[in-house]
Amino acid sequence: MKIAIAQMNCLVGDIAGNVAKILANAAQAKQQGATLMVTPELSLCGYPPEDLLLREDFLQACDAALEKLSTALSDITVIVGHPHQVGDECFNAASVLQGGKILATYHKHALPNYSVFDEKRYFTAGGEPLIFEHEGVQIGVLICADVWEQNPAILAKAAGAEVLIALNASPFHMEKQSTRLEVLRERVEETHLPMIYTNMVGGQDELVFDGASFVLNSEGDLTQQLPAFDAVLEIVEFNGLQPIAATVSPQLSIEASVYTALKLGLQDYVVKNGFPGVVLGLSGGVDSALTMAIAVDALGAENVQAVMMPSEFTADISVSDAAEMANLLGVKYSQMPISKLYESFTVALADEFKGLPFDTTEENLQARIRGMLLMAISNKFGSIVVTTGNKSETAVGYCTLYGDMAGGFALLKDVPKTLVYRLCDYRNSLSKAIPQRIITRPPSAELRANQLDQDSLPPYEVLDVIIEAYVEDNLSPKDIIAMGYSAADVNRVITLIDRNEYKRRQSPVGVRITHRGFGKDRRHPITVKLDFDIHLN
Repeated sequence: MKIAIAQMNCLVGDIAGNVAKILANAAQAKQQGATLMVTPELSLCGYPPEDLLLREDFLQACDAALEKLSTALSDITVIVGHPHQVGDECFNAASVLQGGKILATYHKHALPNYSVFDEKRYFTAGGEPLIFEHEGVQIGVLICADVWEQNPAILAKAAGAEVLIALNASPFHMEKQSTRLEVLRERVEETHLPMIYTNMVGGQDELVFDGASFVLNSEGDLTQQLPAFDAVLEIVEFNGLQPIAATVSPQLSIEASVYTALKLGLQDYVVKNGFPGVVLGLSGGVDSALTMAIAVDALGAENVQAVMMPSEFTADISVSDAAEMANLLGVKYSQMPISKLYESFTVALADEFKGLPFDTTEENLQARIRGMLLMAISNKFGSIVVTTGNKSETAVGYCTLYGDMAGGFALLKDVPKTLVYRLCDYRNSLSKAIPQRIITRPPSAELRANQLDQDSLPPYEVLDVIIEAYVEDNLSPKDIIAMGYSAADVNRVITLIDRNEYKRRQSPVGVRITHRGFGKDRRHPITVKLDFDIHLN
């Protein structure tokens, strides 16, 4: 028995395009001797379709496409993920297409409603197993979250399944693949059945699906793993009921996986939304340097424009380092000094601000002038502005609304500053892209004389741990202080995080690479006063 895994990059809403990809993969699978092919979760419409599922015309189009697809696939059995409307209910479904017909349809049992998932808003949970026979083997079908719980796989085993196949749209975050393997081995241990895990690949707004589909035998041994972040088709060959050992693509390091996820997320956001390229502000600092390196790797130097906008506070080495990197990577590069523009703003505001000292107002003016220039270039040529701020800055509000936050895509939005440095070193290990002085010099926004980030923030080694503990792990201030951090630092950082939710709510979408980013999976109130100590007289 030969089963093909179609690790597809689907586009939400592009039903015709997704159908074409399924047909192309099926033709390739048949050519390679497969008689059964499995596609990812909701491969027909893309994942997550979100409120498109509330549109009657969208669901009807999916139903019609499935019927046409079943007719076209008369010579190979294919399992396709799709939404399935039954009366007033909608199910996250997988249908077995065989002999030009829809043989059977399975409805997902476990509907995740946590993290980035919101499936109970749209779907009704199924409860029945689906087993179908293929070349004398009883195959059970599951969908994504079904394998993160015990019952669906056990029900399939009780119904006679001899092999389990799971369709997935499981998004990436750091070390997610290790967790998947651990969970799937638990299901194999409980059922003693081999498992084929087929995952989607590609960027969809803030989510990146990393593929890395895999196969486990009935002992829980990894017998095959597809490459991460690539749309590929591979054949799983069986000897009886056991998969034959084949290629196991190596696990990527954290730095390699995050860098590749950021690259794919940016590439698919730009290409799928039809932008001709990107434009960014290149400051001579580490964040903009990493952003440009990723953009060039994702889109090609010819589709990247970098603009250096020095002020009176910009160091000469920032200007020279930015020019060196732009030349190194071959992007379109220009310099637009902002001193005269800044002076015109200060003159216009002179009467209003008379007698008041220089403060963050004037710092923010510089950032906003740069934001306006980048947005003007974007409007004129159509390229999307990619912002360069990282998670550490975004968390504590060390960023300017309508300034360095202005743009359409925040590539490093979920990347802590300490990880930014690791990613720069990783990129330079592939080939020289970022001048070393950019990495080694102390970070500065360069919005006032002799400014350093650590004048306003704790060291990033401290700041990032506090942010992770509070934002990602939901630890209390008391818990974080007990980890060995000063009460002053902890309370200050947490106050800044809570106070700046209004800024984050106005920031562009960006790639999620941690298990909890500032996006769909963290819904914090803007108007809030956190006081848990209640004193009664």
